[in-house]
Amino acid sequence: MSADANPLALESQVCFALSVAARSVIAAYRPVLEPVGLTHPQYLVMLALWENEPLSVRRLAELLALEPATISPLVKRLEALDYVIRRRSAADERVMEIRLTDRGRELRSYAETIPAAMMQRLGMDADELRALHRTMTSVIAATRTS
Repeated sequence: MSADANPLALESQVCFALSVAARSVIAAYRPVLEPVGLTHPQYLVMLALWENEPLSVRRLAELLALEPATISPLVKRLEALDYVIRRRSAADERVMEIRLTDRGRELRSYAETIPAAMMQRLGMDADELRALHRTMTSVIAATRTS
C-alpha cells in the first residue's frame, strides 16, 4: 500500500518529518558549536541573552518555550564556562537574573558566523530558510491555539 493510500504510513506523517528534521538540524549544529563548548540548548540561551540581557529565569523560559526547571541546569553549565553569571535582582530579591560575562559577550562575534555556516551545512539559502521559518512559526502558532 502506498503512503498516499495509507493515512497511517510513517513517511507521510508530519510529526515524523518534524521529529527527524529537528534531530537532524540539531545534530548539524553540534560541530559548529563544539569549538566554543556549547550544546544547542545552551546556544539558544545565549541567543536570548545577546538579544535581551539581563533576563530572569522565568522570562528566559518563556522566550525559549521551556520550563524554568529546564533552564536552571543550562544556565549553571553556562556559568561554569564563564559565559553567564546569575545574580539576585536588585529590584526584587526573589528574581534570579542572568547576565552575560565579558567572555559571553565576546562569544557573540563567533556566533555571528554560525548562520552562514548552518546555511552551508544544510545546503539552503537565506530565502529557503526564511520560508521554512515562516512555516514552522505557523505550525507552532497552530499548536498553541488548539
